[in-house]
Amino acid sequence: MSGTSASDNFNLEPTITWQRRLCNESRLRWEVEVCGEDFKRDMAHIDPEQWCNLTYFMSEYHLFTLCTETKSHNVDCYWPNPLVESYIIRIHKHFFSNCTIEEVIWVDPPDDTLTILILIPVFLTLAMIALVVWCSKRSDLLA
Repeated sequence: MSGTSASDNFNLEPTITWQRRLCNESRLRWEVEVCGEDFKRDMAHIDPEQWCNLTYFMSEYHLFTLCTETKSHNVDCYWPNPLVESYIIRIHKHFFSNCTIEEVIWVDPPDDTLTILILIPVFLTLAMIALVVWCSKRSDLLA
């Protein structure tokens, strides 16, 4: 029977040492520019009047952020990082600086809808009161 005994020595040190490579910021700057140029080319196909409506460019923006994330990891940088964030802010200033948040104007619902929304709780309250009164009178009969 072969085996190991308690006196055998085991090497508990990891056999593979992982070394974190340093972020190559100059290459990342170039790679992010490539992502930005692709995004600019994609946005050129969208009417500038629609740049403030996310539904028109959602897939292009998703591809842009995915590109910056992938390129960051390819050059051993974490994502997001200050360099990528500053580039994304520049892209936002270029494309979305005129997108102002318009104040929401609240409009009353149509009268029919409003009447229904008011009457439902009123009738439910009356029904609950009637149910309580009916049950209390019935318990007098049962006692």
